[in-house]
Amino acid sequence: MKLLRSTLLLLLLLCTSNNFAQIIQTTLDPNQLPKLPSNWTKKNQVGFDISEIAFVNWSAGGTSSISGLFKGEFGRTYVKGNHKWVNELIVKYGLNKQDGTELRKTDDAFQLNSTYGFRKDTISNWYYSAKFNFNTQFSNGYNYPNKDIEISKPFAPAYIFLGAGAENSNKAKNRTFYFSPITLKTTLVLDDYLANQGSFGVRKAVYAPDPLDPTAQILVEEGQKVKAEFGILFTAYMKSEVFKNIFYENRLSLYTDYLNKFGNVDVDYDTRLDLVVNAYVKANIGIHLVYDDDIKTKKDVVDPTTGATSQVNDGPRAQLRQVLGVGLVYAFQ
Repeated sequence: MKLLRSTLLLLLLLCTSNNFAQIIQTTLDPNQLPKLPSNWTKKNQVGFDISEIAFVNWSAGGTSSISGLFKGEFGRTYVKGNHKWVNELIVKYGLNKQDGTELRKTDDAFQLNSTYGFRKDTISNWYYSAKFNFNTQFSNGYNYPNKDIEISKPFAPAYIFLGAGAENSNKAKNRTFYFSPITLKTTLVLDDYLANQGSFGVRKAVYAPDPLDPTAQILVEEGQKVKAEFGILFTAYMKSEVFKNIFYENRLSLYTDYLNKFGNVDVDYDTRLDLVVNAYVKANIGIHLVYDDDIKTKKDVVDPTTGATSQVNDGPRAQLRQVLGVGLVYAFQ
């Protein structure tokens, strides 16, 4: 009888210990705990547009071609109380191939934007803001069909804007306006040839005649590789749904320097119309307009004596690029 009581008591203790352990394990399981809300929101979107046309014995004539454009937009936004920090990375790269011609670049952009803002209360749309902007490209640029002389390179040019001002941000209407009366603009031309040519507004190199060879010149002073300006910057962003599944997006940047031709405004305007077919397929029509008095167009000049080709500046011109594409878009976290 005593042995039976001891056996029953031991079984009871084992069952109690097992149940208690299960309760403790269930309570402390991290998978069952609710996740704390994050102050960060993310945007990751990549896309690829392609267009192609082919001719085989086509009586009206034509040139077969294929074009591709890769696009990526990545965003990180931090919001806590009256503080907001918005970061955006935009990358683009496009190529085109036609029969009888080499592979050519159609688009090339690397843009990083970062804006920190502070507002007095949570109901105001006005922020005291500081903005950083960086722009450059991935590969060399040419004045086609001339591929012997580069007219631009990575970090030649590169543009850096750093300033402070006021920003009006309306999340409900998806629009943002920023004004900075104190903005430092830095132009980088980190290439010896382009800097010596005085490309993109930097001071060009100084040469002197070679006393031993009247047809040659000696480099006296290298071209400027870093140019700093101080002026006013205004930027605007707006995106709206004009019709169902049709979105209209605008980006505008205006800058003028206090000391160098004040009132001569650098314009960068990018407008785009997105037609959404479904979550993965979109068509888009876009226009990008740029005017900068420091960016001179290039013109090829052939020496009648030697037959050598060189490039000379042909003055500033309005730059216009139009895009029409259909492609795939993938968004992920």
